[in-house]
Amino acid sequence: MSAISEIEPLVTEAEMTERSIGIDDTSQVAAKTTTTVALDFGRITLDESLVLYLFGTPGQDRFAFLWDDLVDGALGAVVLVDTRRIEDCFPALDYFEEHNIPFLLGVNVFDSVNRFDLQEVREALGVADYVPVVECDARNRESVKSILVSLIEQVLAARLGHGRAMATR
Repeated sequence: MSAISEIEPLVTEAEMTERSIGIDDTSQVAAKTTTTVALDFGRITLDESLVLYLFGTPGQDRFAFLWDDLVDGALGAVVLVDTRRIEDCFPALDYFEEHNIPFLLGVNVFDSVNRFDLQEVREALGVADYVPVVECDARNRESVKSILVSLIEQVLAARLGHGRAMATR
């Protein structure tokens, strides 16, 4: 979010402590020293009449209580995929599918070592062919902008009935 927000984003990262042992799995990301403890917020103005409010929340199931409030009025969602912890995506995918929220998968590329074929990611997560699966670098403004454009295209397609709408699944 910090890569795209026009305002200083509100972030809720906190240093990991002993209390996170057994809760936050760092086995695949040994250098991880912080964890998101609530939601992050940012904003981007598309034009004078259209402002996107950006909310980021951890995908772990224990944060599901936040999702009901966040999707109220939401246009769509980006599920950011860390291929080192791909199974962490399932609660978010299930939630957005059950609530008919248009979404896409943003496969976050941290380095060339952790790159995956996008079709393999689609198959591993079992998402339908009409759900966009796109590569991104969440640290890069142009990459995040591209993700948001893809999401808006997905939202418009769902609302206009082009392709397979979310509600018909």
